[in-house]
Amino acid sequence: MATTTTESPKKAAVPPVRRITRVDTASRGRGGQRFILLGLILASVYSLFPVYWLVVAATKDQVGLYQSNGLWFSDFHLWDNLRQVFTYDDGIFLRWVANSFLYAGVGSLGGTLVALATGYGLARFDFPGRGVVFAAVVGSFLIPIALLTLPLYLMFSKIGLVDTPWAMLIPCLINPFSVYLAKVYTEATIPFELLEAARIDGAGEVRIFFSIVLRMMTTGGATVFLLAFVNTWNAFFLPLTVLRGKENWTLNLGLYNWSGKRAESGIDATSLVLTGALLSIIPMGIMMVAMRRYWRSGVTLGALK
Repeated sequence: MATTTTESPKKAAVPPVRRITRVDTASRGRGGQRFILLGLILASVYSLFPVYWLVVAATKDQVGLYQSNGLWFSDFHLWDNLRQVFTYDDGIFLRWVANSFLYAGVGSLGGTLVALATGYGLARFDFPGRGVVFAAVVGSFLIPIALLTLPLYLMFSKIGLVDTPWAMLIPCLINPFSVYLAKVYTEATIPFELLEAARIDGAGEVRIFFSIVLRMMTTGGATVFLLAFVNTWNAFFLPLTVLRGKENWTLNLGLYNWSGKRAESGIDATSLVLTGALLSIIPMGIMMVAMRRYWRSGVTLGALK
């Protein structure tokens, strides 16, 4: 009787499975961290290089500006340049600094309060036409401010506000982008239940806003204020249009006027402009450091939630 033999099929070769060890994961993590660190270093160098050049240029006199290496120090004349900046034209530089603080500080503070109130109203109150109002807000901050400068000048000229501080303060009170930021932040931080509990306890809407909402929106308010302050401090086209006399000029407008002058009475206008520009960035650094604690407290509050 014939017997048949069956051959067992050959097993397919299974490729070895490579196990991902902790060493591989750690090496990949270190590689990603090094790449991120390199990117941060390059971004920091790119951002700080103009400040470095400005510091170097502010320490030079006229000869050093045009005959020495532009990226390194030569003779140290910073104190002489500072003295010239503060005494030139009867100390008009200090008047420009005060004007810039007035426009940027008071205008941004009032604009922040208006933006927070408007954003809170759009986010937590239901009224007819709310969607249309929000659409108008979003569409308005897409319009460049340069297109609004000429209409503002014509309007202010009719009511007699040209060449007055009000010509700078009134536009600072209305910032659609700040309203948008306030609305988004309100939706993320102010719950409906908290507002209803305050109303049940007998609190009015004004008291709720000033006693509860503003305190919970400290981080968002600090962000809105800082953005508005920087925007107003660096404004140029609006003050150039609505301000005439140099007593009402901003710091940027005054430095622009100095940059168009040649050396007069032995004073180099270029050194004045560079030293004044160096002084003009100091308030920005102080403002960033001062506002940092509000952002830290906001992050801590979100972590506790």
